[in-house]
Amino acid sequence: MKPLRLGTRPSALALWQANWTRDALEANGVPVEIVKIHTKGDVDRNSAIVNLGAQGVFTKEIQRALLLGEIDLAVHSLKDLPVERIDGLRLTAVPVRADFRDAFVSNRFATLDELPPGAVVATSSMRRQSQLLRRSNGAWDVRPVRGNVETRLKKLDDGEFDAMILASAGLNRLGFGSRIRHFLERPDFLPAVGQGALGLETRADDAETIARVAPLADEATFLSVLAERSLLATLQGGCLVPIGALGSLSSSTQSAQTNAEKSQTLRLDAQILSFDGKTAFQTVATQTFDAALSDDDKQEITEQLGRDAAQTLLDQGASDLVAEIRRIRDERAGLNAPQN
Repeated sequence: MKPLRLGTRPSALALWQANWTRDALEANGVPVEIVKIHTKGDVDRNSAIVNLGAQGVFTKEIQRALLLGEIDLAVHSLKDLPVERIDGLRLTAVPVRADFRDAFVSNRFATLDELPPGAVVATSSMRRQSQLLRRSNGAWDVRPVRGNVETRLKKLDDGEFDAMILASAGLNRLGFGSRIRHFLERPDFLPAVGQGALGLETRADDAETIARVAPLADEATFLSVLAERSLLATLQGGCLVPIGALGSLSSSTQSAQTNAEKSQTLRLDAQILSFDGKTAFQTVATQTFDAALSDDDKQEITEQLGRDAAQTLLDQGASDLVAEIRRIRDERAGLNAPQN
């Protein structure tokens, strides 16, 4: 059997994800060859993410290689994968999600609430920055930090920051789970869209690879992140806008005389914040449906739930906030600079 060529970024975390995917596929009898591909986000480790320009700084080169047939399969951290569909590609499988929560890491303080006014807190995420500023009412000094997980932790250990917020999934995958002091929980702290989940992407017409990858798919995770991604697409926010979302799928059985009816309920928590954290809109949307529905019907219901949640946020007043966030984001990225 010809090995699947699996494309991945070369970072330690991306390679963990690739190795996990390879091991899972090979356990099903599918040989895999890992192909390392450098992306814009890997090359420029100093600029803030918002200054790197368009969406997909961690995925575009990998997707290009997939379209060109240089690889057969791509593995992404799903929170890095833009929601815009690319002709010729498909998100074929989303495996079981890891811990979606953000983690508080500090050598001086046990919890977020112990941080005094003026404490310096580092994060690589605009969403986390907004959430922290809102939680502290602007009392904490929240600063951006770039680099891989090891680099960021070293900066913390060197005393540059009092605390740091990172994704718990990444810390656990790289063996740094013991550094977690406590977790940031909803409703105040919702994760990034797709956080903790992997996305396995193939060419849309590659039936053989699709069939070989399909056993890794987890329905509950797929529907949960599909709702989150639908919300994000409707808000047209991209990963640089402070949007948090968390989908969750539960199942239940109701007995009616001799028949047992199984249903599934999808819940979507969603929030959008201003960069300074002073303004925030939040909602919870739910939808129950028959567990026996076709996959296509379930996906349609799920995507509609995401759109409905987004519209609720917009109706609350988030439309003006979204427009202002985009303007500030574009200014920071230099997209509004005069052209010579």
